[in-house]
Parts: sequence; C-alpha cells; structure tokens
Amino acid sequence: MQFSKKMMGLAALGLLAASLSGCASKLIGERIGADQVVLAKESEVANCKSLGRSTLSVLSTLGPITRSAEAVEDNLLQMARNEAIDKGGDTVVKGNSLEYGKRSFEVFKCK
Repeated sequence: MQFSKKMMGLAALGLLAASLSGCASKLIGERIGADQVVLAKESEVANCKSLGRSTLSVLSTLGPITRSAEAVEDNLLQMARNEAIDKGGDTVVKGNSLEYGKRSFEVFKCK
C-alpha cells in the first residue's frame, strides 16, 4: 500500500501533535527557582507586594489540531512562574483568559 504525500504529511502532523501534548511541560523551559513560585488565589495575596501583571500566550493549535486545555494551561503557568522569577516575585495569581492559549497573571512578592 502506498501513502500519498498528503497522507504522510497528515500522519507526521498527527505524530507531532501527539508529542506536543505528551510533553507539554517540556516546551517551556524552567528558570532556576521557578518550581518554588506559588500559585495563589487573589484573596491570599492581600498582604503581598504587587510586581505587575503580564499577559502570556503559548501555542494552542498546530494547524488543524488543537492542543489539550491541560497542556496549554500547564505551559501558561510555567511561563508565569518564570516571569515571577524574572520580576523577583514568589507568587502568581491567575487572571482572565483572553482567548484560548492566552492568560493574564499578576506577580507578587509575599515572603
């Protein structure tokens, strides 16, 4: 049985999408110390210093394939933790999701 170029391309795209969803956390590098950054609720940061808000975005689709919501959110959270390290923070609070693959986070210094 011979595969057409189109079928081979679709198969390759499917394999790539499967690998992206399987290793979602590997797509975004982790800054040193980012694993110590806490995800908190807005009510938990009343006594913390705000270091600013960031709107982050990650790859949510690959051609006709949509990445899983869990993988997208994991990547967004990793980026937010990295951003907290860059800003000298230790806590992040999820903000609004502007569209699939985009979310705002506020960074705080609580300790």
